[in-house]
Amino acid sequence: MKKIKFKKVLATGTVLAAGIALTACSGAKQNGGSNKKSSASVALITDIAGVDDHSFNQSGWEGMVAYGKSQGLKRGINGYQYFASSSASDFTPNINQAVAAGYKTIFGVGYSLKGAIASAAKKHTDKNFVIIDDVIKGQKNVASANFKSQDASYMAGVVAARTTKTNVIGFIGGVHGDIVDLFDAGFAKGVQDTAKKMGKKITILNQYVGSFTAADKEKSIAKAMFAKKADVIFHASGSAGQGLFSEAKSVNEGLAANSSKKVWVIGVDSDQSNLGKYKSKDGKKSNLCLTSVMTGVNVAVKDIATKAAKGKFPGGKQLVYGLKNNGVYLTRGYVADSIWKQAQTARSQILAGKISVPSHPSK
Repeated sequence: MKKIKFKKVLATGTVLAAGIALTACSGAKQNGGSNKKSSASVALITDIAGVDDHSFNQSGWEGMVAYGKSQGLKRGINGYQYFASSSASDFTPNINQAVAAGYKTIFGVGYSLKGAIASAAKKHTDKNFVIIDDVIKGQKNVASANFKSQDASYMAGVVAARTTKTNVIGFIGGVHGDIVDLFDAGFAKGVQDTAKKMGKKITILNQYVGSFTAADKEKSIAKAMFAKKADVIFHASGSAGQGLFSEAKSVNEGLAANSSKKVWVIGVDSDQSNLGKYKSKDGKKSNLCLTSVMTGVNVAVKDIATKAAKGKFPGGKQLVYGLKNNGVYLTRGYVADSIWKQAQTARSQILAGKISVPSHPSK
């Protein structure tokens, strides 16, 4: 993944005008000048995990940067910018800043911004709004973008089932809900179907953090799963997943690079291989991120922003990004060649309708 340097934009303040001035100054400093295409300007409002979460928000920002470059825009006023939220109370002030600063199309990243985006869209009908990972109906200036994450998660389940040596696999979710259900259900189905094909019995350990940011709690959950012999764990828990990576490193750093007891992590939303780097007991550089289930927030942001710039903003529509348009997919990572082929076969069968992937876990 290309490394992007992030600079946090002041997102809250007692005086809105002061916040706008600071944002404008920040944009001018970064730009070395102003942008001219204000109708193509875009802003991204993060959820509380922040723009550098190695996950959902970061993917969205990368898509915005790519869009900006494709349009010849610079970061700042009349170009593209993000507004970082530290808590839910920041959502509305951040949106208000983006509106007041003149950004034409405003993205809310994550279902937790649904209410704030819907409310702002009613007040500012001359602006375009986008909700990522949820649906807002009945508002002509709002586009909704969602992802068939269950399909890529199914592929991850195939990879996990064929990689495990202990026949114990883990799933760690952030907070229960329809979105995380996609990852949970798809992954479990992929593991179960593959285990059946292989004539194996594979145990799936499943636990939720209750948060998308509590990395310390996830680290404890991961430790318990590794103690129960899990050797592949997939997480769908936002930045809390960094706790999983930390615990996996602790395990692997005490092993030789080629140890059969090595544990693996499957990342989520963006390519998390940078979190998987470590040195083995024998001093060799290695990586424990088996693959990552990519949620193409970057794909959706760039696509919708580009449509808006062309005067074709898909207001009132629900856009779904899946395997076909690379809205979701697996990274190649460190998956063995033979296993990768099996995952690609599963992809083809899903696209052909031969495999039906559930969107909610079975009870």
